[in-house]
Amino acid sequence: MLLNTRTWGSGDRIALLIHGIMSDHRTWRRVGPALAERGYRVIAVDLRGHGASGRAAGPDGYGPGEYADDLVETLPSGAELALGHSLGGLALATAVERLAPRRAVYVDPAWHLPAGDTGYSAELFVAATSLAREHIAMLNPRWEREDLDVEMATMRLWDERSAHGLTDWVGRDLWPAKPVVPSLVALADPSLLVSPENARMLADRGFDVRTVAGAGHTIHRDDFDGFMAALEGWI
Repeated sequence: MLLNTRTWGSGDRIALLIHGIMSDHRTWRRVGPALAERGYRVIAVDLRGHGASGRAAGPDGYGPGEYADDLVETLPSGAELALGHSLGGLALATAVERLAPRRAVYVDPAWHLPAGDTGYSAELFVAATSLAREHIAMLNPRWEREDLDVEMATMRLWDERSAHGLTDWVGRDLWPAKPVVPSLVALADPSLLVSPENARMLADRGFDVRTVAGAGHTIHRDDFDGFMAALEGWI
């Protein structure tokens, strides 16, 4: 599936941005321009089922393989930098060998969806679409007003079947065995997806692991300055 994209800048170097579940390219509203100022041509996608991109025929069309295939069909190979957040980190890791960026950054990646009563629940994601703006603000007290606007808008466009499409992957080991290209893992503090033990495991496997102190899961919206600082040496 060819995905909808948004571009910032016109530099010679290319950076790719891949958002998380329930979001779209607008989550990068500050990151895209910041990278463009550093000389990148920045391309951000809307994953299938998100934003202005197409929808799959059913939940079975929303697995890591489908997301990765879309990225390979839509985005140029050999980019200077590829960055994926949460579900976007899972999609990027699945596609990284074919996309072949020079460097990859995985932001609080969804490489393991825990099972059990406190684990991954598609129903909770679907229920979140009915939350009032005030409730989202309470859950994300560090977000700017425009981020709340974006969140409300992207939830209205999101295909909730994409949440159910991940159910078959709950409990599976999706951790990359090694970085295919030089790779940074930027983590929230604390990360609900990557435990300290798993962070050490990723470091042992060759990933550079950094934590943005005090930041929530959407690090780039919780602490933009801290997020950009964590990328130093990689961008």
